[in-house]
Amino acid sequence: MTAVTTTTHTSTPSTTTTAAPPLGALAEDGTRQVRRRRRLAPGKRLPATRLAGPAAVLAVWSVASAAGLLDPGAIPAPWTVLETGGRLWSAGTLPDDILTSLQRAATGFSIGLTVGILLALASGLTRTGEALIDGTVNLNRAIPTLGLIPLFILWLGIGETFKIAIIAIVVYIPIYLNTHAALSGIDSRFVELAEVQGLSKLRFIRQVVIPGALPGFFVGLRLGVTGSWLGLVVLEQINATSGLGYMMFQAQNYGQTDVILVGLVVYGIFGLLSDSAVRIVERRVLSWRRTLSS
Repeated sequence: MTAVTTTTHTSTPSTTTTAAPPLGALAEDGTRQVRRRRRLAPGKRLPATRLAGPAAVLAVWSVASAAGLLDPGAIPAPWTVLETGGRLWSAGTLPDDILTSLQRAATGFSIGLTVGILLALASGLTRTGEALIDGTVNLNRAIPTLGLIPLFILWLGIGETFKIAIIAIVVYIPIYLNTHAALSGIDSRFVELAEVQGLSKLRFIRQVVIPGALPGFFVGLRLGVTGSWLGLVVLEQINATSGLGYMMFQAQNYGQTDVILVGLVVYGIFGLLSDSAVRIVERRVLSWRRTLSS
């Protein structure tokens, strides 16, 4: 008899254990990823960055004037303009002209702002309003506003009324267009959610419409503020007896380029300050947004 020997092989499963990376490596890797993400953004906002451009222009102007590269009769030096501005301020003519220009710009801007908002709401929230208003406003936008000056003089006379009316038109158009575009761009899912929640018309406007339209409204507001100053500088040269534009027009007749530059500098300062004020209000009102600028 032959003995049969059976050999049994028992297989033992092998377990491979991978050592976990140290916490320092994970932290370093996470820091690298965050840094890679941060490079895509503009970075932290620097203080007074909007003054860098005007300061650079002023520096170049000063250096070119000191080096004799600019004709003093055509482009006076900054210190000459500053001296002329101080002289006009001491004489009392510059403060009066500034106050008159501010009153005209503020009155026209207030009217244009009110009209632009009301028309945008009526056109953006109702189909009837859109049919009646949107096409008319776009037709008005296609017509050069300053080209309406002769017609408005015939209608309203050559006094202050037509100047304020033209400024109001210059202001209301960008406010209407941007606010209406923001209203039309509100996501329809928000409207459906408001209907499901049973919001009233007033609460719908307050909680959905206004927050959704604010970004576009502020864009139009900035354009309207700038437009009010651009329209004012032209209108104050038409049958005016005071104002910055009148001062510049009179200086043109006498070849006083330094006085003209004083008026331009004042216009520029007011434009920059008003735009900065709108930006500050926009950042506070829209602080809930997370954008590149924030």
